[in-house]
This record gives sequence, C-alpha cells and structure tokens, in this order.
Amino acid sequence: MKNRIRDLREDHDLTQQKVADALGITQRKYSYVETGTQPLTDELLVKLARFYGVSTDYILCLTDKPN
Repeated sequence: MKNRIRDLREDHDLTQQKVADALGITQRKYSYVETGTQPLTDELLVKLARFYGVSTDYILCLTDKPN
C-alpha cells in the first residue's frame, strides 16, 4: 500500500483534494493516509477501491492485478 494509493491518484491525474472530496474526508486526512502517517481504515479502503474500480487486495499490495 505504501505508494499504491499515491500511484493510483497520480495515474488518474487527480489532486489529493479531489480524492479527499470523493471520499468525504479532508485533504489533510487524505494526505496522512497516503503517506502512512495515519492508518488506512477499512471504510476508507473500501471507498478507495470503489472509487478507482480496483480490488482492496490491489490497494493493499497483496496482488499486482487491479481486479
């Protein structure tokens, strides 16, 4: 997960603010999650997976296959 969340965001040409808005959190909280300063909650994990259309395993780096 270390850089997968940031990589997904950058691959979609999105700002942290745009992703944070889609998740219903502040940009600051999203930044903390993206950098690992704050742990990724189950709720945010599911929201990110749905937002990007990938599996939770992909976000967690348990697989390299997005779906």
